[in-house]
Amino acid sequence: MTKAVMSALIRPLVELRLPEWVEPLWFTTKEQALEIAPQAEIGWFDFNQKEPMVETVKAATNLKWLNSIYAGLEFLPLDLLEDRGTVVTNGAGINALTIAEYVVMLMLAHAKGYRDVVRAQDRHEWLGDSPGKRELAGERVLLLGLGAIGSLIKTRLEAFDMTVVPVRRSGGEGALCPGEWREKLGEFDWVILAVPSTDETRHMISAAELAAMRPNAVLVNIARGDVVQQDDLVAALEAKKIEAALLDVTDPEPLPEDHPLWALENAQVTMHLSGRAQTKMFQRSADRFIENLGRWHRGEPVEPRVDLSAGY
Repeated sequence: MTKAVMSALIRPLVELRLPEWVEPLWFTTKEQALEIAPQAEIGWFDFNQKEPMVETVKAATNLKWLNSIYAGLEFLPLDLLEDRGTVVTNGAGINALTIAEYVVMLMLAHAKGYRDVVRAQDRHEWLGDSPGKRELAGERVLLLGLGAIGSLIKTRLEAFDMTVVPVRRSGGEGALCPGEWREKLGEFDWVILAVPSTDETRHMISAAELAAMRPNAVLVNIARGDVVQQDDLVAALEAKKIEAALLDVTDPEPLPEDHPLWALENAQVTMHLSGRAQTKMFQRSADRFIENLGRWHRGEPVEPRVDLSAGY
């Protein structure tokens, strides 16, 4: 029997579907998780907070495979997991559809001034003109990140007759290479960040990049807050160097109540809700886990597998 230590939150979705060779051990608290973690060969240690996950991973000294619903696992001790030879699968793509839809919503809401429309309704005021007149059709988008989320963003924006230019390592087929996009920032109306958080992407957008953008450029970040140098972004928005920033993620999270981003009219903060704007995340994760159990037992690769040296 292979012992699998898992959160009781996922129990209703997987317990009756577990194969006979799996012995499940369930936990509801951090203390329970830490107590049984050393027995785990397979672990699914998700908590709402990062610290209990880190502690449980460190305690799971016999762990062969770690699964998670979260796409970004950069906060875990990846070097320790790599040293132990642990295979790690994450939630990449689980919420890709809803996040791509969220990006379209953010862009349309900004283009049409929808935030002002809602405020007018709250005031019972009948507007005589639209507060936003921007059209997406014909505008150019620089898309940094062409993974599961970025690929879905691309097809949806192309349906609005936008020109989407992605950045990927190999370049080709209308894409830019990682070393090319900075010199072309001034060619785009929208810059969308859909990259993982790594040492390479941290603060990839800072004062220099913001200064290179068009005055009408809009920055959309649904990646991680630390891919943007936030103080530089605040300065650019205050000086109106760019038109706006649509931020589902910030650094830190939650954003402090007195942070200037809250008060800026040309910033929208949506509290890292893009991946939560759906109801099927846990079901999709459970289905993927059960499928991966079959692969694991047959000696086949489980997926999507995290490159522990790259961090995603």
